Amino acid sequence: MVDIQLSTPDTLPQPNGYSHVAGVGPGGRLVWTSGQVPIAADGTAAPAGDWAAQARQAMHNVGAALAAAGATWKDVFKLTFYVVDTSALATVREVRDEFVDTERPPTSSLVQVAGLFRPDLLIEIEAVAAID
Repeated sequence: MVDIQLSTPDTLPQPNGYSHVAGVGPGGRLVWTSGQVPIAADGTAAPAGDWAAQARQAMHNVGAALAAAGATWKDVFKLTFYVVDTSALATVREVRDEFVDTERPPTSSLVQVAGLFRPDLLIEIEAVAAID
């Protein structure tokens, strides 16, 4: 496994379920996923308005993209979330925690956007991982 250092220095505010800083040791290969939305491989979208179902499907899709590159959730050191509003942030965090190691959470950014490519989609998620 590649050496990934995750930390939260005392000079920054305490985060809610993520680390502030990530570093990848020598010899690691980086893997980026495209933004993944809550649409299953068969084209079925998660239910409109259901934050938990949409976040879970998007995270599942990120996991599938990682696997295609030989990575797993344990290799992820950066997540980026794009959401159409922040009203369900607690739900998104709960679903995120089903996938990531909460004892060693990746760095994270959350961006509120005006909309995604379909009006029924609430969330899009990207990941960066490091593997041998």
